[in-house]
Amino acid sequence: MPRPLVPSLRWTDFITPSTLQLAPLMELLLEPMRRAHNLAQLQLGLQEALVNAVRHGNGGDPGKCLRIRRIQTPRWMIWQIQDEGEGVPTARRSSALAEEPGCCCGRGFFLIHHCFDDVRWSERGNRLQLAVQLRPERG
Repeated sequence: MPRPLVPSLRWTDFITPSTLQLAPLMELLLEPMRRAHNLAQLQLGLQEALVNAVRHGNGGDPGKCLRIRRIQTPRWMIWQIQDEGEGVPTARRSSALAEEPGCCCGRGFFLIHHCFDDVRWSERGNRLQLAVQLRPERG
């Protein structure tokens, strides 16, 4: 009797103190993508998401933690970033730039939305899911 095909799924959980010293964490999170043609774009978007989680979500409190889950499927690489904050209100989760030139907020979400193929929020708004579609390597 043939066995049903089960998609290959690999995930790794990272729990880290809330800090802006992100270089070692970024290296771990992006390790499966080190040969991707869009690595710099992924670095930029992931860095922005992590900095937002530390600064805004956890209020810069080193006593709080970030939980990051990296999930790899045959077609997608997904990162889920969760902080201990109250969450981003639905109305502020926009991918558009603020219309006021001097506005100091909103650029991060704009960058995040343009660096990933799919961006989703938890209902509470304290977990952000970022996904990039994997493209087959050219031989």
